[in-house]
Amino acid sequence: IAESKEMRLKHLEEQAMYALKISCENFDNAVFPNAMIAGDVVITHLLSRLGYLKDGKCTVMCVDTFHLFPETMAFLAEMEDFYGFKAEVFCAEGVPVGDKAAYDKKYGADLWKEDIEQYDKVCKVEPFQRGLKTLNTNCMINGRTRWQGFERAWIDLFENAPIGGGLAKCNPLAYWTLEDCFDYIAKYQIPHHPLHAEGYPSIGDAKDTIPIPEDGSVTFKNFEFQGDKAQWLDYACERKGRFVGLTKKDGSAKTECGIHVEGAERTFDRDLWEAGEGSAVQALGAVSDVEAFVSAGKPAVVAVYAPWCQFCQAMEDEYENLAKELNIPVAKFRGDEEREFVQANLNTESFPTVNVVTPDGKVVKYDSEERTVEAFKAFVESTVGAKV
Repeated sequence: IAESKEMRLKHLEEQAMYALKISCENFDNAVFPNAMIAGDVVITHLLSRLGYLKDGKCTVMCVDTFHLFPETMAFLAEMEDFYGFKAEVFCAEGVPVGDKAAYDKKYGADLWKEDIEQYDKVCKVEPFQRGLKTLNTNCMINGRTRWQGFERAWIDLFENAPIGGGLAKCNPLAYWTLEDCFDYIAKYQIPHHPLHAEGYPSIGDAKDTIPIPEDGSVTFKNFEFQGDKAQWLDYACERKGRFVGLTKKDGSAKTECGIHVEGAERTFDRDLWEAGEGSAVQALGAVSDVEAFVSAGKPAVVAVYAPWCQFCQAMEDEYENLAKELNIPVAKFRGDEEREFVQANLNTESFPTVNVVTPDGKVVKYDSEERTVEAFKAFVESTVGAKV
């Protein structure tokens, strides 16, 4: 049995390294988003064996959700030292890496409780996509396997990713089981996440990840299992302790964070009120455009927004209809990219902020959260003192 397992692992290693060679030798900007779970530490070691971490042919990328276990980012630093690479870390837009207080101030510490899907967009999907774009990724390497569950049961070594509009995706461990991953970790005695020793088969956010079983009786310590390892290694059990207690808006249980699902790129790749879709809302692309708009000497409306903001998304139709009904200019300005300017000049502390511009250049904030055409029109008319 031991000999046959070694033969299997040898084949899987060769197959995975073949896939990684294809990715790193044939694409200029191969990127490996590393979540530091069992499969990902295997890929990290394979990339190191091939020399791709030190020669720069593969960049390691990480997403810090600000809700990870403290051990996770500490383990990343350990891997960086061990293998001699530096990961590119991305987090929620507009927040400095590692600054949880800034995240809480901007998005709210309880965003995940209030709207888990919006949390996934802000903390996982958007920074993930931004990372791929920032690094000019044309091939994404990831650790998904068929063994992880039915959502992934038909993946192959290579596929086109839904993210980024079709970049190549390499799944070097597509045909591995979780047992294969731990066999590899033990064979080469490579660094692995410390929480495996605490009973966690897979590690995600601390808020919704639990040991399996919950009493922590199954562990992986000193490169071997303690307890009934089948509770980790059976089909689709690796992620059994992930997304615990989380449900989607339709009431179904969450099994994915949204990064790898079909259509994920549409969440952030599209803007709001796009001219190409026939929007009547005028786009103000630069600070100078806003200044000219405000000083034009005529009444107008401008919404300061961020495309990722759920409240901006929710008012998209009403604001579009407002633009079509009013006889004065109705505009938009993306405020998350010019925070200091919109705070100082457009009354903006959060998104969306709708302002009415008076003929004498005053910018008057609409303070109500009732974002309907009727409410907007009533405020515009009371502010400019005339029917519009």
